[in-house]
This record gives sequence, C-alpha cells and structure tokens, in this order.
Amino acid sequence: MEDYSIQNKKAWEYNAYEFWVNTCGIPSERAKQNIGDPIGMLRRYSKYFDTYDGIKVANICGSCGKKAIPLALLGAQVTVFDISEDNKRYALETAEAANVAIDFEVCDILEIDTSKYGGFFDVVFMEGGILHYFHDIDEFMRIMFSLLKTGGKLICSDFHPFTKISDILNFEQPAMSYFSADIFEGEMAHARFFEDDIRREMPKCSYRKYTISEIINSVINSGFCLEKFDEHPAWTNDRLPGEFTAVAVKK
Repeated sequence: MEDYSIQNKKAWEYNAYEFWVNTCGIPSERAKQNIGDPIGMLRRYSKYFDTYDGIKVANICGSCGKKAIPLALLGAQVTVFDISEDNKRYALETAEAANVAIDFEVCDILEIDTSKYGGFFDVVFMEGGILHYFHDIDEFMRIMFSLLKTGGKLICSDFHPFTKISDILNFEQPAMSYFSADIFEGEMAHARFFEDDIRREMPKCSYRKYTISEIINSVINSGFCLEKFDEHPAWTNDRLPGEFTAVAVKK
C-alpha cells in the first residue's frame, strides 16, 4: 500500500463514525430516510442508471453507504470499496436497519482483488469527490476498467476541476494554478465541521487535483468509450461549475 494511501486512511478513520452519527443521524434514522425515498437519496445520479434490479454495482470510495444503501433498496447488488473501517461500521449498521444487504470491502482501491472482482460488475459508480485521493489517475482508471464486464458502465461524478483555482465549494482548501500537477497535504473534507481543537489534531490527506482534459483523456486511454460528460453548478453559486459526471462504457 502506498504511503499516501496509509495517510488518507488515518484521516478517514479519525472520528468518522461519530461524524456520520452527528450529521446523518444514528443508523436507524438514516435507514428510515433511505427507505422513504431511495431515488431521492441518489439525487441526480439516478438518471445515469438504466436499471437497478439485479445489477452488480461497485461503489468506489462509497464512504458510509449513503448511495450504496438506496441502490440496494432499489434492487442492486452493491459492493462498497472504501479505505475506512469507521465508514464500514456505519454503512453496515444502516443497511441492517434498512433490511438490505450490501458487501463492504475495506481496502486500498488500487489494491482491489482483481482475481475476485475482475470483470464482475455491471456498473462502477463513484461520487462525492474521490479522484483527488489518487496520485495516478491513469492507474485508477485502468482498475475501474478491469472491474467491469464487457458492456459495463462507468459513472464517475466528482468535484469540477474549476475548484483547483477557486474554493467555490467552501472546502477551505488552497487555490492553485489550474494546470498544477503538485501533490499537497490538506484537511480531509469534513474537518471544517469539527471544533478547532479537534480539527488541529486530525490527520491530513494527500491530494492531487486534475484538469478536465486529464480526466477525460484518462477515461479514454484506459479503454472506455466516453458517452457523456455533464457539468453541474456549484451548490454555493449556480453560475459557476462545482461538479461533473462522466459516463463511459467498456466495449
């Protein structure tokens, strides 16, 4: 496992379970929300799924199961891959309360067991901003390609590269040159929600942010056929880009 992956794991296991309880509610409360409106809990991502019933979904860096559990409620067979044991605990407790089953593999994404999961999934799905945790996007995309069956779909939603030059999403991260390839240390996404004394003690993450062309070219060069690239407005300012979704198929 790369040193930066170990560093990111420490950050994502620091008070993570308590954070989810405080922001999403105890697992039984979160389960009720998921059961009440699973499509709504998927937000805009629901439109990128052709069907749910019986499909095998790899939810990459699926965190606390916030999208995996709604997908399972809709009939998908979901495997979450994530680096945090705390995330796994919250996700499995919520899934149990929602009376659905999900699989959860705690691992470095770059070390997913392809002898077990190679060519296994109908959909590889990620959202919420994960690409910046990986220093080699080409290696990451090659692994995503390997997980899919022929005809399988990649749904990759992430923070828009515009956030490199402007902290438009209020993550309190430094702005930089749009074309910078620098690796830098920064707070994990939820640090700003903690009290200052806890925030100062939280481990930092190691980031590498990408341009639009780096993302698109990596998808294409890994073997995918890119079918769609949508840009979405920032939740802080609907005049500026905040997120994107790329959809690609393994032919």
